[in-house]
Amino acid sequence: MSDNTPDTSAETNGRIDTLVKENDVVLFMKGTPLFPQCGFSSRAISILDHCGIAYESVDVLQDMEIRQGIKSYSDWPTIPQLYVKGEFLGGSDIMMEMFEAGELQETLDKAEVAKAE
Repeated sequence: MSDNTPDTSAETNGRIDTLVKENDVVLFMKGTPLFPQCGFSSRAISILDHCGIAYESVDVLQDMEIRQGIKSYSDWPTIPQLYVKGEFLGGSDIMMEMFEAGELQETLDKAEVAKAE
């Protein structure tokens, strides 16, 4: 007998892929930019806000499939995760290293990411 249940991992992967490709900058995080639910997500938001760019955020605490799926999508075990123009940059530690070295702003400028309004 065939199992007619939908393949949620493929469906979740598709949802993540759409979010990553349709937004210039997207941060998968715990909580929201106004109410981050962990220190790492809070640090990631502070960095992005300091860079003055427009970005989308996805609260993984609101969607367990996304929370698990993003880890396999990027092959990265932790959250937050930052994507710029479809490319995975890393989590908050990598964001901080890139920010302090001036590489994050350079990457965002090269990608011609929209400024925050």
